[in-house]
Amino acid sequence: MLNNFYEQLSATSHVPVVIISVAIMLLAGFLGTRITKLLRLPNVTAYILVGIVLGPYCLDLVPSYVSSGMDFISDIALAFIAFSAGEYFRFSTLKKNGAKVAVITLCEALLASVLVFVLTFFILRLGLPFSIILSALASATAPASTMMTIRQTGAKGDFVDTLFSVVALDDVVSLIAFSVAVSVALANLGGGFSAGDVLLPIAWNIMMIAVGIGFGFILKFLMAKRSTDNRLIVSVAFLFAMCGIGAAVDVSPLLGCMAMGTVYINISGDDKLFKQLNYFSPPILLLFFVKSGLNFRLDALFGGGSMSGTPLILVGVLYFIVRIAGKYGGAFIGCAITKKPKAVRNYLGLALSPQAGVAIGLAAMGARILGGETGSLLQTIILSSSILYELVGPALAKLSLYLSGSYGKEQAEGGEEAKPAAAEDEVEALKKRLTDIQKQLSVKEYARSPEEEAFMEASEEAGEMAETSAGAEYNRKKFINKR
Repeated sequence: MLNNFYEQLSATSHVPVVIISVAIMLLAGFLGTRITKLLRLPNVTAYILVGIVLGPYCLDLVPSYVSSGMDFISDIALAFIAFSAGEYFRFSTLKKNGAKVAVITLCEALLASVLVFVLTFFILRLGLPFSIILSALASATAPASTMMTIRQTGAKGDFVDTLFSVVALDDVVSLIAFSVAVSVALANLGGGFSAGDVLLPIAWNIMMIAVGIGFGFILKFLMAKRSTDNRLIVSVAFLFAMCGIGAAVDVSPLLGCMAMGTVYINISGDDKLFKQLNYFSPPILLLFFVKSGLNFRLDALFGGGSMSGTPLILVGVLYFIVRIAGKYGGAFIGCAITKKPKAVRNYLGLALSPQAGVAIGLAAMGARILGGETGSLLQTIILSSSILYELVGPALAKLSLYLSGSYGKEQAEGGEEAKPAAAEDEVEALKKRLTDIQKQLSVKEYARSPEEEAFMEASEEAGEMAETSAGAEYNRKKFINKR
């Protein structure tokens, strides 16, 4: 019925259909988060599942030409993710334990990639292009689920500090690995291989980093004494420019955007811009993940689809298990080499299992590079495993935080302190209890998020500017009337 409606609308132009489809994606994504919120699952899970439901294998509410015409949204969404990740690369923090973090990150990222490559190429024999790109994607980690759990539990300590640093550096390793893997895959598909096939994409990525560094300095200069709305306009324009440059040379803009964010935070110390962008980006990220769900090949995963004779669902399950084993084993080895405490060494790998944003975006790029059925199946494997990772990721992250003593002990001590002493007067104890309840209510019910606070400050700033301008105009007119 809706398809007939779409045909009537698109009789003269596709514009109404595109706009309505985007509206459906936004509203459905929002409604999906109402369900996952009750289940305490991340929003990413809701967006991907909503995309599958709206896609051609369920309700078929979004035409295929709309989905295929939104390929650019992947680059833009990943640009926002990468720029935000640059905020965590503060040189002051990296100087303290940067070498140890680098060792741990290399161990866990590379071991996960190596194990997946051995599985897909040597055991399942799925071909070099597919195997090497999938193994590069295995190194990526999605910090969103882990960060959400840390905020909910209020966890602190060496374990949390190490985790923050590792997930920030992890995507850099995965982007470099992906760039090398793509060049090797393209050379293999072309029937030849040379050093230039590998070195050229690396050179383009180095160029993107250089451009990002330059943009970071320019951005800092342009941000000085700008109104909040203009700061947002300029920063979004620079992110779009990075996406355009990356698309022109067929290279991911992620490294460049991350470099731009890193330079900006280190030379300006201004974290408010990141908060404002985080408040602006949710609709873009929602469309990106819903679109990824629309491309999910439900028929191939559960309908007997296969690669080189191996059922696709078996490939997905084995990838899911082997990657977790690689992440855990690599983190354990890295922590042992750097002589990290036992609590960090034993449980850090559990918190590195989630995989979503960057991996899904890179999978979309990999699918375009491989093309055809192989590219589509690659994206399906990453999407299906990402859903599983997002389902088990928060539980594993919370378990690792608890076992490492990052929040359980603190809460136990807080509970003992909360009890009134036996010698206290009953009235004073009641007053203290009421005060504690008021504090809890003010924090839980009325506190704004950092992004919301930044947005409200921007609104107040704009209001103050308007009042100042109006006051100046009033005084000018008053002076003219007196004359």
